[in-house]
Amino acid sequence: MRIGELARATGATPRALRHYEEAGLISADRAHNGYRDYPEAAVRRVRNIRYLLEAGLTLDDVRCFLPCLDGDLASAPPGPAGLRVVRNRLAVLDARIAAQTAVRDRLAHALDDLDG
Repeated sequence: MRIGELARATGATPRALRHYEEAGLISADRAHNGYRDYPEAAVRRVRNIRYLLEAGLTLDDVRCFLPCLDGDLASAPPGPAGLRVVRNRLAVLDARIAAQTAVRDRLAHALDDLDG
C-alpha cells in the first residue's frame, strides 16, 4: 500500500509516516518508480505507534515497544522495558505539573498582593 493509503487507513499524515520510517519504527519497500510500498501489517503498527504517542510517550519511548507493535498493544501487558519507560515518562510529567503549579501559585499570590 502506498503512503497515502496508509495515511488514510491510520489517520496519520504522510509526513508523520515518513518520520516514523526515519525513526526506524516502520519500513517500506520501494517500488520501481521510487514510491514507498508498505505491507498491510503497517496499519496495525502505525495505529499502535499513534496509541503510544497519544498516551504521552515520545518516539524514542516507542522504540522500547518495537517487539509488540504488531500485536494488540492496547490489551497486552507491557514488558519490563515498557513499564520502565512509562514510569519514567509519568515521573517527568509529574515534575512538569508540579513546576507549573508552583508558577501558577506564585502568580496568584502576586495578584492577591496587588489586589489586597
